[in-house]
Amino acid sequence: MASLNDLVNLNLSDTTEKIIAEYIWVGGSGMDLRSKARTLPKPVTKPSELPKWNYDGSSTNQAPGDDSEVILYPQAIFKDPFRKGNNILVMCDTYTPAGEPIPTNKRAAAAKIFSHPDVEAEVPWYGIEQEYTLLTRSNWPLGWPAGGFPGPQGPYYCGIGADKAFGRDIVDSHYKACLYAGINISGINGEVMPGQWEFQVGPSVGISAGDEVWVARYILERITEVAGVVVSFDPKPIPGDWNGAGAHTNYSTKSMREDGGIDVIKAAIKKLEARHSEHIAAYGEGNERRLTGHHETANINKFTWGVANRGASVRIGRDTEKDGKGYFEDRRPASNMDPYVVTSMIAETTILLDL
Repeated sequence: MASLNDLVNLNLSDTTEKIIAEYIWVGGSGMDLRSKARTLPKPVTKPSELPKWNYDGSSTNQAPGDDSEVILYPQAIFKDPFRKGNNILVMCDTYTPAGEPIPTNKRAAAAKIFSHPDVEAEVPWYGIEQEYTLLTRSNWPLGWPAGGFPGPQGPYYCGIGADKAFGRDIVDSHYKACLYAGINISGINGEVMPGQWEFQVGPSVGISAGDEVWVARYILERITEVAGVVVSFDPKPIPGDWNGAGAHTNYSTKSMREDGGIDVIKAAIKKLEARHSEHIAAYGEGNERRLTGHHETANINKFTWGVANRGASVRIGRDTEKDGKGYFEDRRPASNMDPYVVTSMIAETTILLDL
């Protein structure tokens, strides 16, 4: 008799051309991911081949009960690491039946910025360092004594061993699943606070950075669901002398990557300084608990930049300084930031803003 595991892992291509497409979207909180699946008659390779779909927006805090239909527009396709075969994950954004983006659809506004000719000409690259914390179902960090605290920070960053690294099986499963899906995940590491980890997505161009980070988060949520563990993107999950969680955003344009690019980088940083308060307001909820000027952060109220300075708002790497071209890192975004908002806002400020 077939086991549940056998049935979950059935290879559909043995008997049918039909595939399963898991449609994914961002819910009403702006951080909760939702998804549902549908059967398609045959494999597809482009979002334009996929049908639009709808869902009950009144159940996700995205529409009133008397006009609850929200329309899903397929935007990006990834291979499904859970069902495998020709099955796919589909990142969607959300619209009213009249075709207007709903308020929580941040992708639509980002796509307008990334389609601006001046932005397209600069081919903006992003590398996003997504930090997160693994929690038990009692909402305490994985590996910590129940209701108590581990030893102080120091041995956990990139640490190995059962007393330093907690949840590596989840982290490595996520890494491989993202590679399988076609996400440009470029690495993982244990973070400073025990139970906290990071994965990096990029370099990704333009709007694809947001698509890839959201789907990587979705895959992580699904894996932790299987493992019976909770993933938190809270920027400061444990108060006190513990590091927070960020989403440092590495960024460059064509002009920055060419000879003399360091001057373009410095001009871009000046623009970021001019709009510091607007960026902070868009960089994640609860970020004031993280950006204190301690634990490798700058103070939320003051914009600073420096070379190799992890206590600054924006950091330029030593290699970029030496080569006179390259990229910089915006260290302000919180772990719960919306990657569509952050990536497009950086492009808008540094490319389209005139000082």
